[in-house]
Amino acid sequence: MSLLWPILTQAAKTPRRTAVIDDQRVYTYAQLAGAAMSLAERIDSLTSAKHVGILLPTSGAFPIALLAAWLAKRVAVPFNYLLAREELTQVIRDSDVDTIITVGPMLDHLANTAASATEGDTARTDKAQGDTPPSPIPPDIQLLRLDQLDWSGLPPLRWPPHHRPSDLAVILYTSGTSGRPKGVMLTHGNLRSNVDAAIQHAHFTPDDTFLGVLPQFHSFGLTGLTLLPLRIGTRVIYTARFIPRRIVELIRKNRPAVIVAIPSMYGALLSVKRAGPEDFASIRLAVSGGEPLPQDTADRCRQRFGLHLNEGYGLTETSPFSNWCNPESHKPHSVGTSIPGVAVNIVDEHDQPLPPGHDGEILITGPNIMAGYYKLPEQTRQVFVDLPHPHNGSQKSRHFRTGDIGRVDDDGHLYITGRKKEMIIIGGENVFPREIEEVLNQFPAVKDSAVIGKTDPLRGELPIAFVEINEGESFDETALRSSD
Repeated sequence: MSLLWPILTQAAKTPRRTAVIDDQRVYTYAQLAGAAMSLAERIDSLTSAKHVGILLPTSGAFPIALLAAWLAKRVAVPFNYLLAREELTQVIRDSDVDTIITVGPMLDHLANTAASATEGDTARTDKAQGDTPPSPIPPDIQLLRLDQLDWSGLPPLRWPPHHRPSDLAVILYTSGTSGRPKGVMLTHGNLRSNVDAAIQHAHFTPDDTFLGVLPQFHSFGLTGLTLLPLRIGTRVIYTARFIPRRIVELIRKNRPAVIVAIPSMYGALLSVKRAGPEDFASIRLAVSGGEPLPQDTADRCRQRFGLHLNEGYGLTETSPFSNWCNPESHKPHSVGTSIPGVAVNIVDEHDQPLPPGHDGEILITGPNIMAGYYKLPEQTRQVFVDLPHPHNGSQKSRHFRTGDIGRVDDDGHLYITGRKKEMIIIGGENVFPREIEEVLNQFPAVKDSAVIGKTDPLRGELPIAFVEINEGESFDETALRSSD
């Protein structure tokens, strides 16, 4: 069963309850459900294709389009509007959609992006295009513009179709660490299991207002800021652009209990001069994910705002949550324990399980693991391996290879120490860039750092650090080299 049923049931039980507040308007649960039913009718009248594209900013329009696609029993394909023109065109072609749900401001954004790219490309001249830069949306793709639809009148009552857990729900394109974007196929069973497990793990309730600015084409924004709040029956506050002062104003006005963001966003909030602990007093859970959380950012948010950042971990291929650090079980540098139903296995280079405290590749198993990469069977095969289940050695389960390196302690807390391909081997010892970066980033003069490995004839590899210094600070190489 898909998440359609519980979300529409919520709309029937509490039709006047606020579901979404975005930059333009407020949606009740009844309005959200009604708009989705109306849009589903338009999808059916416009296309018979199995896949429907979504190209929308972070807003209440996104869940309407997503639910409409599912009501029409289609697979939703959210597109990353931040991609370069050629890459977005490539992704649209690969996804096999013939219709994209969008709005005028998004088309204006793409036109401006295309114009900027054309102006900056001095090597390319296309006289046939004249002064109009080519759009990343192919001309044969139909556009279903929400801002041009007539929403008057009662929406048609539409009974939710039956979705099996194995039926595809979305295809999310991700580049990973290298190569062209791959379409990650997530099923209705993947998404529902992940949402329900996250609710159980973090003890969410309908009183937990959410706030987020993450793009909803990303798995973090899709699951954590779209499906999860609607499944609970709470309200969620969206804003399309991340402006630190604006975020603080929204927190002051709406008093959310949950904020979901990436570490760099939390770091940017520290630039708001008049923000203080009283502004963040309503927040009981500040979730950080999507990229490593610098210890300096965590420390400064706690000291300045009284805000304890709780790291989570996951990938698009895991729907995305696999681990989550709750406030009551917080451990520094940990991304928490596995959510219910999900298990983590740490293995060596021969796929043999490693005991707690040992670094190895992180493998994940559970109902949240993707069905595979769209039209890429060989790449799908390469990222899966059948191994004994970590909690039931008598049974084998399909494990996803994350490509990340980490360790698990005796309490089941996971620590991310690096990427498998980024691991540096110095004289036979494994060294992970993130560990060195954390030390360098503790220096007050250092804004950010990145460490890579360089081939060395004597020791195999040596770490090379690239350091960005804060404005007005001096570079003290001797002090950095002597750090331990």
